[in-house]
Amino acid sequence: MVWVLVILGILFLLAGSPLAYVIGAVGVMTFAVAGKVSYLAVLPQRIFSQLDVFALMAMALFIMTGEIMTRLRVTKALIDFSICLVGRFKGGLGHVNVLTNIFFAGVSGSAVADAAALSNTLVPAMEEQGYSKRYAAAITAAGSVIGPIIPPSIVLVFYGALMQVSVAALLIAGVVPGLLLGLGLMVLNAYFAHRDNHPGGRGEELPAFWPTLRKALPALVLPLIILGGIVFGIATPTEAAGVAVVAALGAGSLYGGLGKETVYRSVERTAVLCGTIFMVMSAAACVAWIGGLEQWPQKIAALVTKFGLGKTGLLFLVNGVFLIAGMIMDLPMNLALLVPLLAPACTAQGVHPVHLGLILCLNLTIGLITPPVGGSLVVVSSISGENYWTLSRAIVPFILVEIALLVFLMLVPEVSLFLPRLAGYL
Repeated sequence: MVWVLVILGILFLLAGSPLAYVIGAVGVMTFAVAGKVSYLAVLPQRIFSQLDVFALMAMALFIMTGEIMTRLRVTKALIDFSICLVGRFKGGLGHVNVLTNIFFAGVSGSAVADAAALSNTLVPAMEEQGYSKRYAAAITAAGSVIGPIIPPSIVLVFYGALMQVSVAALLIAGVVPGLLLGLGLMVLNAYFAHRDNHPGGRGEELPAFWPTLRKALPALVLPLIILGGIVFGIATPTEAAGVAVVAALGAGSLYGGLGKETVYRSVERTAVLCGTIFMVMSAAACVAWIGGLEQWPQKIAALVTKFGLGKTGLLFLVNGVFLIAGMIMDLPMNLALLVPLLAPACTAQGVHPVHLGLILCLNLTIGLITPPVGGSLVVVSSISGENYWTLSRAIVPFILVEIALLVFLMLVPEVSLFLPRLAGYL
């Protein structure tokens, strides 16, 4: 009977019903089917306990920081600074695109926000220089995946709150994988630059370094403030997020464009995003509660033991599930729904929860550039005017590089755990 409810839920989703409502309704009906209606009396308490997590305040403040910074004139400053660093290489603007995504990741923490901001600026600039619009749009979408991995990362904070894992350790763990992801995309861009004779090279005229650095410095300092405060034990992630909001407001006075309207729109957008995430978490709390009562995690763990998958086999299986789910559903819903069900089985097999969080968040973020939905793909396609399916084909090599890095991180956990261990969080 539960499978009938799952099929009904899928049909409602295909009909366009809001995801949180469908998941919540299926969860409540599952209580009735399982004969546990009396437990629904405790459900409001379960929902509020799911939301009453101190770390979620950091998520709201990081969203606020990103909203303020993306409304300022920061994008051009970061692009100019990236041009100073890598503009002389063959395929220079492709490298600039990836490097700007790395810098912008420390400002927004959102893949879709990065994709939207850079699609407006870098795609036309690359097209002007002689790149095809398809390639410019593809590398912009691919680079946006870096956003949620390098701190401040909204998705890592969300995972930490769900799994009661140190948010500080998760944020620090994202640094090396995020940089490796950028390096992998730059290597692939260099290959395409030489194969397809992309523009750029030593003859390129670059902006003056020191004035460009001065303009970019307020944005570049922001992730250092956050990470520095956490690593040296000066502040908790939530306190660091609060400082980041103040720093973003200070940066606004330097970049210009900070006024009552900007602050109001940033607060409004933060409230909408947080409300959406809390709705998702409430619906997922309902499913997690009946899942706990029916011992779904324990049954999954028993299946793992029965089939002798082991730690590595289970990791590949879970990541396969997450990869498919990331192609279809929103990132917060995937985390809220799948992590409580599948993550305990992984940690029971000896997977470190920080390592697990990093690879699952990277996995789901890759889903943002993967058809048939792909949030970042949709944004880049609509802003650039490039056909969605043409763009989907062009981005395949970049997706393969990112999946290869995901597999590498799965097999070598110390890449993710090295910095948190060094900082004393493990």
